[in-house]
Amino acid sequence: MAGLSAASPLPTELTVHQQSRRLEIAFDDGARFSIPFELMRVLSPSAEVKGHGPGQEVLQTGKREVLIEALSPVGHYAVQPRFSDGHDSGLYTWDYLYELGLRQDELWAEHLARLAAAGLDRDAPMAPKGGGHCASH
Repeated sequence: MAGLSAASPLPTELTVHQQSRRLEIAFDDGARFSIPFELMRVLSPSAEVKGHGPGQEVLQTGKREVLIEALSPVGHYAVQPRFSDGHDSGLYTWDYLYELGLRQDELWAEHLARLAAAGLDRDAPMAPKGGGHCASH
């Protein structure tokens, strides 16, 4: 996950659009992004999605209709969304949201390629959690 440095752009606007399922975010460097909730959810920076190391990622499916039910500030560096599927453990730093906005086409293509390689599509139901779930630290 990207960290926050002194040179990082800071958000000037943050709007949750439930109807279009997008987070609109503007930054002080003039950049403005409209990030789909689905992309935010499938690329959550949480350990539940990212795993605890390379190769431990959990491929997310069935998130097309996900909504953001709440968006809580975390200090002055991030927000923590609560998604309608119950996921709420991802901390989205300003840097990470900037990266999601800037690279969303590329990141979406990578996600779709991972789904295809696994023989899944984006609307497949999530597989039940197996016994390999690790305890939080």
